[in-house]
Amino acid sequence: MSTVSRRSTSAPRQLARAGDRLSFIYLERCTVHRDDNAATDTDGTTHIPAATIGTLLLGPGTRITHQAMSVLGECGADVLWVGEHGVRFYAGGRALTRSSALAEVHASAWANRRTRLEVARAMYRLRFPDEDPAGRTRQDLLSMEGRRLKDCYRRESARTGVPWIRRDYHRDNFAAGDAPNQAVTAAAQRMYGIAHAVVTALGCSPALGFVHCGHERSFVLDIANLYKTDTAIPAAFDAAADGLDDVASRTRRALRTRINDTNLLDRCVTDIKTLLHHNDTRDTPDDQDRVTLQSDGDTHRESGRNYGDEVLW
Repeated sequence: MSTVSRRSTSAPRQLARAGDRLSFIYLERCTVHRDDNAATDTDGTTHIPAATIGTLLLGPGTRITHQAMSVLGECGADVLWVGEHGVRFYAGGRALTRSSALAEVHASAWANRRTRLEVARAMYRLRFPDEDPAGRTRQDLLSMEGRRLKDCYRRESARTGVPWIRRDYHRDNFAAGDAPNQAVTAAAQRMYGIAHAVVTALGCSPALGFVHCGHERSFVLDIANLYKTDTAIPAAFDAAADGLDDVASRTRRALRTRINDTNLLDRCVTDIKTLLHHNDTRDTPDDQDRVTLQSDGDTHRESGRNYGDEVLW
């Protein structure tokens, strides 16, 4: 019988790419275990495709075994601990990538004030392709976003026939809002989970945002908002149009369908690399970990050697 310690770790080429994975699975009040990669509750057993999911959302009442976490980690699936209905985010898991290349590009773009603003403008260009953000200040960009969001809410309300008054978000009381507001909140939280899974899978820093700042998930919020008007909000209004009861669950299902139908994970990966001007190195051999040591002149030395008696110039 094989054990976790004897099972070899999957090489990067053996893992499903982030863009090719399913979106997410939300669980609550069940036990996730290693046997057959399944979750068990009072209704029975559900098998989980650990190797092909983007993120596993663990809600209240969930328990997960050590071996189940080991398998999820080996498969590169992101694991998030969330509140009821996925409204709150508590903790996350590890990255899928073993390379620091994209993280370094991300940090370099963020550290320079000029390139930080350029990336922010590029994000608004992705969201609003019919408006040119070139030369716009951050305040201009925020004003543009506010107007476009209001227009989106009115447009979706007219399309679905769901009455809309205004955005009314209650941080500490999800049920306090009306059905469309609950749906919009639920959709936003799901998008944050999806974005967090992709950001961490690529090895980027969730904290280094270009529009948002000051929060451990600033970049996650940046990326999730790229798809707010064409994915999250339409799914929320579709769910609200089907009735007022259990709108959060129906929003999750509607959003999951829309994400899979539009290949959003692949789009998200591509957009992040484009925004950060990162060349795709997918065809570069990556079967082994690559670790180097930094030396003077921005040169890199082979790791695993003692340079104490060597002259490096």
